[in-house]
Amino acid sequence: MPLKKIIESEVINMNKKNKTNIEKGSGNIFSDLGFPNPEREQLKARLMLQIYQLIKERGLTQVAAGKLLGIKQPHVSSLMRGQSGAFSVERLMDFLITLGQDVEITVRPTHKKHGEMSVVI
Repeated sequence: MPLKKIIESEVINMNKKNKTNIEKGSGNIFSDLGFPNPEREQLKARLMLQIYQLIKERGLTQVAAGKLLGIKQPHVSSLMRGQSGAFSVERLMDFLITLGQDVEITVRPTHKKHGEMSVVI
């Protein structure tokens, strides 16, 4: 048997043995991964992404961003890497206000069993 056929056969066999199951996500990765309070984590992630984009758009260094936001550079670094542990949702909203953004919270009845949180940017 030619070498090319042997290699193709082995690749096919490897693919059959190493099947990957793919499941459709819920739309909230934190829920899919079993995080406690997944809605809050997703909210924080969306807020941090907006903060990250604003800092990048303005060309701020982490030191300059820290001075503006009233936090130290290592905390800005954590924020820029998506590590939300040190910041509450309220604090992240305060950062957005400091960066010149309006933050609006809307509460309305839901048509579902439980309400949900969302961010509209």
